[in-house]
Amino acid sequence: MNVPPGSGRLVLAATPLGEIGDASPRLSEALRSADVIAAEDTRRLRNLCAALGVEPAGRVVSFYDQNEVGRLPGLVEAVRGGERVVLVTDAGMPSVSDPGYRLVAACVAEDLPVTCLPGPSAVTTALAVSGLPCERFCFEGFPPRKSGERRRWFTQLASEQRTAVFFEAPHRLAACLADAAEVLGDDRLAAVCRELTKTYEEIRRGSLAELAEWAAEGVRGEVTVVLAGVSADQDEVEVTALVEVVEERVRGGARLKDATAAVAASTGVSRKALYDAVLLARKS
Repeated sequence: MNVPPGSGRLVLAATPLGEIGDASPRLSEALRSADVIAAEDTRRLRNLCAALGVEPAGRVVSFYDQNEVGRLPGLVEAVRGGERVVLVTDAGMPSVSDPGYRLVAACVAEDLPVTCLPGPSAVTTALAVSGLPCERFCFEGFPPRKSGERRRWFTQLASEQRTAVFFEAPHRLAACLADAAEVLGDDRLAAVCRELTKTYEEIRRGSLAELAEWAAEGVRGEVTVVLAGVSADQDEVEVTALVEVVEERVRGGARLKDATAAVAASTGVSRKALYDAVLLARKS
């Protein structure tokens, strides 16, 4: 295919979370006309194209976590040479906890055009149906797999006033929610969104303790968790929850005052209140 140099671009194309009817006409046209389609799973891409009645004209290459770095030079060269490279992942928006970020960064570094076909996103879909405040929110990706690391991860969210959204594997959900309840409190509100837009879509809302008990019975499918932030009048609880974060820095070699200052600056709590809380915890 002869493509004029300078006309190439990288296109990030959002794909349906489950309901094929959510695919846009622009997605169909992009898959049909792309010079190159980089797909997280080529089998899923073929199924998607079949469902949309699309026959790709360009070449298809795999692009997933394990081969992402190796594929970068060839895909960047394709864009540089004038080809239209369409990137799709298994579901939702590429680069959001999926392959894509490195390719975008590589194209941006060379001042090559990058654009996006907007569409389904598990993050904003879960946020919208959670019933929790959504005027301000943060996305946290996946929690750590190990319980100790995961608890420290939740400790960093202890003073977060924004609603937090994160993904979790179904087989780790119960343990994850139990850790969250232990660190953030049994009563912290959350929502677990399972199989969004699919036949067996399920939205469970309640406290972390209630959701952990429910998840212990077993959960299947793609999972997105929405976690309520703390209210502004919970400063005392926030400070107490951050004591372990300070102590973790101290165990790593930092001086207590420096560790306290750093944690206070990153979370917005009072440095003095946090310092006093650490000293009180050491005495108890």
